[in-house]
Amino acid sequence: MTRLLGGAFNRRRFMQTTAAAGIAASLPLGAASAAPKKGGHMKMGQAHGQSTDTLDPGLSENGFTLSLLFGIHGYLTEIGPDGSVQPGVAESWSASDDASAWTFKLRKGVTFHDGRELTAEDVVNSINHHRGEQSTSAAGPLVKAVQAIKIDDPSTVTFVLDGGNADFPFILSDYHLVIGPSKDGKLDWQSGIGCGSYKLERFEPGVRADFTRYDGHWADDRGWFDSIALLSLVDLNARTTALVSGEVYAADRLDLKTTGLLGRKPGINIHSVPGTQHYTFAMDCRAAPFSDVNVRRALKHAINREEMVEKILFGYGSVGNDVPIGRGQRFFNSEMPQTTYDPDKAKFYLKQAGLDSLAVDLSASDAAFAGAVDATVLYQNSAKAAGIDITPVREPNDGYWSDVWMKKPFCAVYWGGRPIEDMMFSTAYQTGVAWNDSFWSNARFDELLIKARAELDEAKRREMYYEMQLILNQDGGVIIPMFASYVFATTDAIGHNEFGSNWDLDGSRWMERWWFA
Repeated sequence: MTRLLGGAFNRRRFMQTTAAAGIAASLPLGAASAAPKKGGHMKMGQAHGQSTDTLDPGLSENGFTLSLLFGIHGYLTEIGPDGSVQPGVAESWSASDDASAWTFKLRKGVTFHDGRELTAEDVVNSINHHRGEQSTSAAGPLVKAVQAIKIDDPSTVTFVLDGGNADFPFILSDYHLVIGPSKDGKLDWQSGIGCGSYKLERFEPGVRADFTRYDGHWADDRGWFDSIALLSLVDLNARTTALVSGEVYAADRLDLKTTGLLGRKPGINIHSVPGTQHYTFAMDCRAAPFSDVNVRRALKHAINREEMVEKILFGYGSVGNDVPIGRGQRFFNSEMPQTTYDPDKAKFYLKQAGLDSLAVDLSASDAAFAGAVDATVLYQNSAKAAGIDITPVREPNDGYWSDVWMKKPFCAVYWGGRPIEDMMFSTAYQTGVAWNDSFWSNARFDELLIKARAELDEAKRREMYYEMQLILNQDGGVIIPMFASYVFATTDAIGHNEFGSNWDLDGSRWMERWWFA
């Protein structure tokens, strides 16, 4: 695993480094083909998708739309299977000495699906979609530091930031930050036209999306399928049946209780890829009783993390410590004490909050993560010893992300994580950002976030990120009991290389990376 070199910032050497997000470890029971070839109609069954899904990249919030965006759109930069930042529609980039200005040279010959050539103006309008007070994009915090985007010439753009950011090329790989065509000076996301490997032919939110290969794509080493059907199969039984019957060639979020048996079926291969994915229980810190840090600490000590990894993940993961940074990441705080299941300590914190007992509802559904409802029952049982009465509330799958997440005060959530610490913290933990699902605010954390982003000395950055994780562990409003490996299945028909680990399903770039063996 390569890390950014300490000492003075050297942008040439920086471009050669990789994101320490955890190198993918694939454990297939079958063999991957070593020779990609074009052809065939791919059918994928994903445990995501809802009727409120939209093509607006700023509002994408689940694995279905993530796959869709990566399939039809191009990005300035991309995260490779090895975790490194790689050229996308930008063929190269360079930074000022203090990393506060970044210049990107656009690749020549990149065209949109309607034949128009991509220009610097398209880049400006695409990123501006996520900027400004009127933007509703979840990527707003990621580009908030952008003070101006200058067009140097038709194929060159420069981003001027409000301070140094050594990780800016990584940030531009975020799945929200598509580079799409312009219309009336704005990003035209409504048309579904992109410059990715596949053209969108049909989109039924919560049901399916259909694609055909774009033969005018600038790269010839991706986009092997002739056509693709992406099916929303949120129901676990329906998804598994579709895989076993051959209705789909791949499926994600398997029933971990029966994954071993499923893998014994001829023609089905199980893959386990450790990465940054983590399952959480988010508390609304604005609302009583979660507004009291002692209540939050009590709830953190009332959960049996080892039991959850064993009974919910069936060993396909590891214990979490209430921070969203994976053990393989560059600045993971390995020195931080592990929060343990300790009913007596939970009782102590309840008393500090002036309580002898506590009763709360906890919302969950399989849309949050496979086994989420069972996880709430386990939590209910372990918390009883601490005098905490948790009532599991089973919510509908459809509409979970629009009607429950960030609406109910205590709910189950899954996060795919982010390749760098700043992206994860800026997306979900900075005060006031759109996806801060615990509505948590900590002035010291926010201060360190800004300082760490601009710090070019790795030792100093590490010290700041370590402190930020301690703050989250002790004060944060999100319980993170477990990190889950990405577990999915493919049939023998599918060929692939080593899987990326920054998102599920090969970094969610399965559309362009896989082929029929």
